[in-house]
Amino acid sequence: MGDRAPLEVATEIARAAARAGGRALIVGGWVRDRLMERESKDIDVEVYGIAADALKPVLEQFGDVNTVGESFTVYKVADLDVSLPRRESKEGRGHRAFAVTGDPSMTPKEAARRRDFTINAIAWDPLNDEYVDPFDGRTDIARKLLRAVDPATFPDDSLRVLRLVQFAARFEFAVDPDTAALCRRIALDDLPAERIWGELEKLLVLARRPSIGFTLALDLGVIERLFPELHALVGCPQEPEWHPEGDVWIHTLMVIDEARRRIDDLPRPQQIAVMLGAVCHDVGKPPTTAVIDGRIRSMNHEELGVPPATALLDRLNVHSIQGYDVRRQVLGMVAHHLKPGMFRKSPSPVGDGAFRRLALKVDLELLARLAKADCLGRTGDFDCSAMDWFLTRARELGVEHAPPAPLVLGRHLLAMGARPGPAIGEVLRAVYERQLDGTVRTFDEALALAREIARERQLY
Repeated sequence: MGDRAPLEVATEIARAAARAGGRALIVGGWVRDRLMERESKDIDVEVYGIAADALKPVLEQFGDVNTVGESFTVYKVADLDVSLPRRESKEGRGHRAFAVTGDPSMTPKEAARRRDFTINAIAWDPLNDEYVDPFDGRTDIARKLLRAVDPATFPDDSLRVLRLVQFAARFEFAVDPDTAALCRRIALDDLPAERIWGELEKLLVLARRPSIGFTLALDLGVIERLFPELHALVGCPQEPEWHPEGDVWIHTLMVIDEARRRIDDLPRPQQIAVMLGAVCHDVGKPPTTAVIDGRIRSMNHEELGVPPATALLDRLNVHSIQGYDVRRQVLGMVAHHLKPGMFRKSPSPVGDGAFRRLALKVDLELLARLAKADCLGRTGDFDCSAMDWFLTRARELGVEHAPPAPLVLGRHLLAMGARPGPAIGEVLRAVYERQLDGTVRTFDEALALAREIARERQLY
């Protein structure tokens, strides 16, 4: 259909379905977002009254039709998903343990009953601008309320508990008390890591205030059951002089919201890294917190936060995203999130070499953003200008995203006649250390030093 808008194509499909004796309705999130005046990209169409084998020829006039699924057929055409209404029956434990069959004889109300929340169970007829809303989802949108469609079948899919959490934060909706009580009783031990992460990612990146979701997740028992490293933050005390807001959990939620305000200009993998850094930055406090000389201290909590942060990332199976090593950056931020403030407040000036060496371990711009969120994620009035100073210094040195590339490489030593072997690596490391210090600044200087060290070690 060329460059035609998806809604225009969906409307044409509805007209074609009507000519074939059926009815096509737009369903799901697009309808909800339309009613909430939010942007939505994906349009899903359900076609009633036309069998699967008769529907495909109807759709072929709109472009190539790709068929997905077996018992329940989804046709992908012109960037739309077009399907029959479907029946689902639970066959075992697990998020996907359903028998699904397409049934064009279903009514819109029967089809909507399988939806999770009433706000997602609204259909819209593009031909007459009519909403089909059998479970009163529009009223719940007006009330800003999340409510289960069918309490009897809602627990069949445990992922719905996490969807409730991220929807509550993204839309800033309250939760129906009966639906919340239902969620507290649903076991979550059948959810695979990728599905848990999928919902957590939406919470962290799509919500304006992710803390709403985390607060709900704690209330529903999700944090205790799925994220023990975070549950340990609840009730972990902090020194009131520096953290008047309360325990580490409260502080972490404030940091998460502050971090969310500082990521919109970043590529998605870097957004995720900063947000996970905010989530994990203080997971080292519970095992290190003690009262020392009448003050609450968490000595070395940054470095000792790396193992629990690693365990959390393992549970989510988060490694690289779009080729970007998110895990390395998150762990680097956890281990070094106090460094920007420490560098600024150091009684003796911190040299350029310290910045260059820190850039070997973590992206300094991401670190500065997290550190700023950490500083501001408190009640009270604190000077958080150190993080701006830190980032300015990093940018002046050109190491805000990576350390300097080595001036001399192994091939340069080999070209000078050095014998191949492990000793070449030792020479290169020695030269690079001087480069990080700033005593070697040019290729010629680095090459001369490499030649001198190689001669001393008798590599020729």
